[in-house]
Amino acid sequence: MKHSEFWQVLEETFGAGYGRSVAEDLVLSGAGGRTAVRALADGVPPRDVWDAVCDEMDLDEATRWRHRIDPKERPRGRGRP
Repeated sequence: MKHSEFWQVLEETFGAGYGRSVAEDLVLSGAGGRTAVRALADGVPPRDVWDAVCDEMDLDEATRWRHRIDPKERPRGRGRP
């Protein structure tokens, strides 16, 4: 996963405003107690940060793998188990 893919699926999942808030404010235990923004800045791979977001927000597997789907075919909105 590239950084651009991380931001794209974050926005597709949560919307632009809320997605940015999740990235800046949500502390991710799976990213060493950092926010997504801080973890990315510290060099954590975007895929690991996305997994941490999915774990923290309890997102379903389809959402976790959303970045692997052609952008034109991706569902929009937050997934749940």
